[in-house]
Amino acid sequence: MPAERAGYTVTMFLVDTSPSMANTRTVELPPGPNGEERTKEMTNLEWALQFVKLKIQDMIFNGRKTDQCGVILFGSEETKNMINEKNGGYDHVSEYILIGQPNAGTLSKLDLLEASESCGDPIDALIVGIETQATYLASKKTWTRKIVIVTDGESPIEVEDWEATVEKMNGLDISLTLIGVDFDDEDFGYTQPDKSHIKKENESFYRLFTSSLNEGFGVVGTCVEALQEISKPDIKTTKSTLMGTILRLGETDTMAEEAVEIIVKTSKSTALARPKSWKKFGMREGGGDGEEDEETQRRREEGKVAYAQLKMRTEYYIDRSGYADAEVDEDGDVKMEDDDDLLDLDKGKKVKVKSEDDDDLDVASKAVEEKEAQLEKVEKEQLVRGFKYGTTYAPCPDGQFPRLPTRKGIELCGFFPAKNFRRELSLGEIQYVWADPASASQQVAMSSIVQAMYEKNVMAIARWVTKDGMDPKMGVLTPVVEDAVDCFLWAQMPFADDVRKYSFASLDHLVTKKGEVLTEHPFIPTEDQCDAMDNFIDAMDLMDAGEKDEEGIRGPWFDTLLSYNPAIHRTKQAMFHCAIVSDIDTNPLPPPHPELLKYFDPPRRVLKRARDAIEECKSVFKVKQVPKKVARTRKDGHVHAKDEDEDLLLLERKRPSTSRAAASQSQTPVQANISLEASPKAASKAKAKANADDSETEEEDEEEEMLLDSVKKPVTPHPEQRNNNNPLPTPARSMSPESQGIDRGIAPGRIIGSTFPLRDFRKNLAQGDVVTKAVEDIGSVVTEIVLRPFASKRNKELFECLEVLRETCLTEDEIDAWNAFLTDLKYKCTSTPGNPQFWDKVKNYGRTLSLISDEEAKKHGGASDITEREAEKRHKLLPHPFFMAASTQQQFSDQVLLHELGYPKLSIMERFASRTVPNYHYKIDSDAKLNLRMLDLIAARLSTGRPDDAVAATFDKRQGLSLILAKNTPQVVMRPRTPFSRL
Repeated sequence: MPAERAGYTVTMFLVDTSPSMANTRTVELPPGPNGEERTKEMTNLEWALQFVKLKIQDMIFNGRKTDQCGVILFGSEETKNMINEKNGGYDHVSEYILIGQPNAGTLSKLDLLEASESCGDPIDALIVGIETQATYLASKKTWTRKIVIVTDGESPIEVEDWEATVEKMNGLDISLTLIGVDFDDEDFGYTQPDKSHIKKENESFYRLFTSSLNEGFGVVGTCVEALQEISKPDIKTTKSTLMGTILRLGETDTMAEEAVEIIVKTSKSTALARPKSWKKFGMREGGGDGEEDEETQRRREEGKVAYAQLKMRTEYYIDRSGYADAEVDEDGDVKMEDDDDLLDLDKGKKVKVKSEDDDDLDVASKAVEEKEAQLEKVEKEQLVRGFKYGTTYAPCPDGQFPRLPTRKGIELCGFFPAKNFRRELSLGEIQYVWADPASASQQVAMSSIVQAMYEKNVMAIARWVTKDGMDPKMGVLTPVVEDAVDCFLWAQMPFADDVRKYSFASLDHLVTKKGEVLTEHPFIPTEDQCDAMDNFIDAMDLMDAGEKDEEGIRGPWFDTLLSYNPAIHRTKQAMFHCAIVSDIDTNPLPPPHPELLKYFDPPRRVLKRARDAIEECKSVFKVKQVPKKVARTRKDGHVHAKDEDEDLLLLERKRPSTSRAAASQSQTPVQANISLEASPKAASKAKAKANADDSETEEEDEEEEMLLDSVKKPVTPHPEQRNNNNPLPTPARSMSPESQGIDRGIAPGRIIGSTFPLRDFRKNLAQGDVVTKAVEDIGSVVTEIVLRPFASKRNKELFECLEVLRETCLTEDEIDAWNAFLTDLKYKCTSTPGNPQFWDKVKNYGRTLSLISDEEAKKHGGASDITEREAEKRHKLLPHPFFMAASTQQQFSDQVLLHELGYPKLSIMERFASRTVPNYHYKIDSDAKLNLRMLDLIAARLSTGRPDDAVAATFDKRQGLSLILAKNTPQVVMRPRTPFSRL
């Protein structure tokens, strides 16, 4: 059938109520809560009426006044129709529901129908339906006419002169749909066993009758298929009303002789579908005088509850209490301040008052009452609409600002190549632009422009004003050349001010400030990763995953025309079902139609094909599944708030523990040798401790954990924190305390930010009860910063964080956490790509950034699983950069040399004697020890550098010790005040 115009339709439902419609049948229902099978016994009439009620409910759902219907019964006990009243005959045919817009009462009347004891002729009912419909539409020639017959085919039919009826229907363009109970359908695959002879004859006649109608105006179907098809999501093709306008090319006011005006018509090509809006209902109570109406009383007596639709009512109040002290600017405008602590004026309800003491609740309640007492109610007519502008409101008495003096029509502003069209910028619905169907000259002019644009492969930029004085719309016109007509397709486009352009760093090209191109970086994928992802994308190709055609070639799996919105169609199905059944418990909502679920799951063929590619990606990207952390209560009993923002407020509200803070500040850092890796026992202990101290709000991003392996990716900031993030390269961070407006970069679930980690760490330490969380978070933040591009610009800040972190772990009994963190940092820095340069600097830093051994931990009342010897064995210090740089001579101090040389407790001679002669203690005086250490220092100076270096050394022991060393540069003098004089 051709496309229909929305509405303007009268549908006549002819329902068979003959005795055979009282036969019962078993209908399968959706499974129960426990999966048990459920069935229901109902008559053929009740079962077939579901189709009629669903069709009528569709009209009610659309809400069009021009969607009307009527119901005629054949086989009824009484005879009531317009033909019988005039000429007699046509017995047992009754007009049950007159033609009109259907409503809930229409469905209620259908529920009252029952099979009768008399048989009726469907042809008589069809003739009555045609005549009734024609009489009602006598003055509405353009309306669409439909007739639907619902029968089981068991009643006798008078088939004489049926050709005249067909001729009448063809003349009026009436479409006929015949729904048969248990009719045979080869396409659907259903055949009724033990069919009666009269039903077989009737089915054959019905098919002959419908085939004699105009093409596409007659159809016969079985009821079971009709019930499935009516629940199937569909997109209705309707006729759109043609709206007249003018297409202009050139300036018609100033250059009329060069301009062109064409009268055109516009119509919708696509229309946006939205879910039906919801309405609120409440239990119906008595009328305005306090007494219940008769309908409510009747329902209450029957044990039913009546509901009424709730409507919104808005009241306006003004709070004048704060105007006297309000700040007024130079223009006399009052500065707006949000004061919603006591009353939310917009929502018209009280806001919860937060108080730290329960005793303050009474005071807060009184404050709310006083606040409400100061409110002044005003009428809407007294108000002036305003628009927010900065910190004030700009009044607009007319409700809107003056419009532009626009003129109705579509103006062509220019042309551009079609290849430059950005489809992602297309907005809203697509519309056709046709030439005036009644003017041949306009059609020729329009066709010439369309043909020229089509040959040049260009599109036009157009400005459309729907009515004089209306806001203009900008869009593009695309030429469409068809066999019968040439036209345009209009697509609305955004204005330039509505498009936001954001620049992002390249995903595969990183350049430093020095112009060096990085080839290895955590943000740059490797060749293996790119190949694995290419294979994965190719394996998921859906263009050859569909069904095979006649030639055996598979087509595309996804078709946009067959993809439906579940929010629209499933909601619609639920509403329709509730409208046609009396008890939702005994007749629950059936499952969604298979067409609605068609694209919910990917095709099995693609899943099987992509299995190997997925495994390759898991291996190359080192993807692993991380189990979700189980929320546990903290040891100190502190319970965090559910919201992360409230979590921060709670932490900041805590008073610092003076005793613990003082104890922390009184301790001094203890040096220890750094180890390349921590023992498994220490790592597991640290992890167990961290898990035990986690609160309910300390959860990590699961998506990030899925991608973690050897290198932890930088955490994606919260959407609210992205505005101040800097693109690569990362600039040096300012540690100025005055930088209060900078985003702290605190990721969800953390209390340490990436902008000022050390400041945040010290601030949280002052709280006194979040040490474990602070240690965990600053370790994660430091690791992320180290693995970011250009992390070297923040090395000084990072080493300060590490020093303070090690000192805190040593004094606050977080030794296992420090050793585990340092081991993890070493592993990630030395992995590819990592940051090996930073780890080299950590090793060169010395004992202040080393693993904490058991001896060092014991001095502060702690414990460590790493012994002093194990720490020294597993940590290999690199030579100081002074000894590695032979081209430059740097001044050095005796403190640095003593630290780097690491003199033992025994002198060289003591150690030699103890190793070579058992139980022999070689005693030397302090002066000999001083001489030996001085010679060691000179030997170390001579043994470094290049072979051609010139080295000079001299010393003076008359007053303490003065040592002078020189190599190719001015000498370095060490005065007696140095530690050498105290050895």
